[in-house]
Amino acid sequence: MSQDQAGQHDASEAARRLAQALDPVAIDALLADASTAGTPIDGVDGLLNQMTKAVLERSLATEMTHHLGYEHDDPAGVNSGNSRNGHSTKTVSTPNGPVDISVPRDRNGEFEPKIVPKRARRVGHIDELVLSCYARGMSTRDIESHLGEVYGISASRELISNITEVVTDEVELWRNRPVDEVYPIVYIDGIRLKIRDKGAVTIKVAHLVIGVDVEGRKHALGAWIAEAEGAKFWHSVLTQLRNRGLRDILIACCDGLCGLPEAITSVFPDTVVQTCVVHVIRAAMRFVSYQDRKQIAKSMRTIYTAPTVEAAEIAFKDLEATWGGQYPGVIDVWRRAWNEFVPFLDYPPELRRIVYTTNAIESINFQLRKITKARGHFPSDEAAMKLVYLGLRNISSRRGGESGTGTHGWKTALNSLVVLFPGRLKL
Repeated sequence: MSQDQAGQHDASEAARRLAQALDPVAIDALLADASTAGTPIDGVDGLLNQMTKAVLERSLATEMTHHLGYEHDDPAGVNSGNSRNGHSTKTVSTPNGPVDISVPRDRNGEFEPKIVPKRARRVGHIDELVLSCYARGMSTRDIESHLGEVYGISASRELISNITEVVTDEVELWRNRPVDEVYPIVYIDGIRLKIRDKGAVTIKVAHLVIGVDVEGRKHALGAWIAEAEGAKFWHSVLTQLRNRGLRDILIACCDGLCGLPEAITSVFPDTVVQTCVVHVIRAAMRFVSYQDRKQIAKSMRTIYTAPTVEAAEIAFKDLEATWGGQYPGVIDVWRRAWNEFVPFLDYPPELRRIVYTTNAIESINFQLRKITKARGHFPSDEAAMKLVYLGLRNISSRRGGESGTGTHGWKTALNSLVVLFPGRLKL
């Protein structure tokens, strides 16, 4: 049994013993008394809140006894050098609502409670609740309203912002953590964000690098925010990955970002750069009028479904002969992308399906767009990065870990990669 499993088992066993310790007769009596007094079960003045108050105060009293070394009114405390010194009151926020509690004091002022630490105003999972709402795209104003309406907790937007700041160090650790030495396939794509910079709101892109390991599982290797990308920017990104332990990428699938292919071959000279075919098609279609879209799409299909590079070249020449005069922009798009387009034509169908497009990570981008769109714009790059990280963490936890590409399909593709790139995969 692993350490995590052992911890879960101990927690389950403790919960079972606690449930057995609660006498059903006593619970029924509490519910009956609450009903007679008109006390609700939940809410600020509810039974659960009163029970939370009682448990917290009892825990604090026990902590004080342990701190002093003797029970209340025990003669052993006489001339002990320290003693109880009344109580102070404070209001703390809990998942059941705000609770007014009495905190015991000692005469020497040395008591440091653990269950409700000094200066702490939140107990339970309030911080986790705020982070969860924030990671789902709720603004600080929305979270403030939600906490007030549902839990009766008064939390300012500044406080909520401070709570979310706790992940700042976590973001840096995540961005600098070690990665695997080899990823058979790496996808690079980005989402556009509105970020305030130098007093004006500008469009920047959060570039995501997703690596697929030898088991077919996707890992977010990092995220970088930039207003404009180029060879220098991408060289810096890839160098960071190399410094974190990445030694080889077999296939890098991207959408023709400026300077990226050159940077990849500079840092990882043996990597095959595969442009996203879907992005090429979309870029070409921008030059086509509506009435000709179906016919040109059919002609382009013969290019990217061609069985060989030679067949694709013949299909491209047919496209140029038929439509080049009317739509030269379409031909220019294909010609510029050709060197990074053709590699996947040498691959078997099961591998083509995986590398011909960056849509393999489109579900991740879709979730991130959902949570960032509600923000309007971000006050800084750091605020945007914080939400992107929380969004990625939330997506991963919802799926029970890093998502996969499909077990059967990946195993077949992996066998093809072993043949195509001999000696570079250690399975």
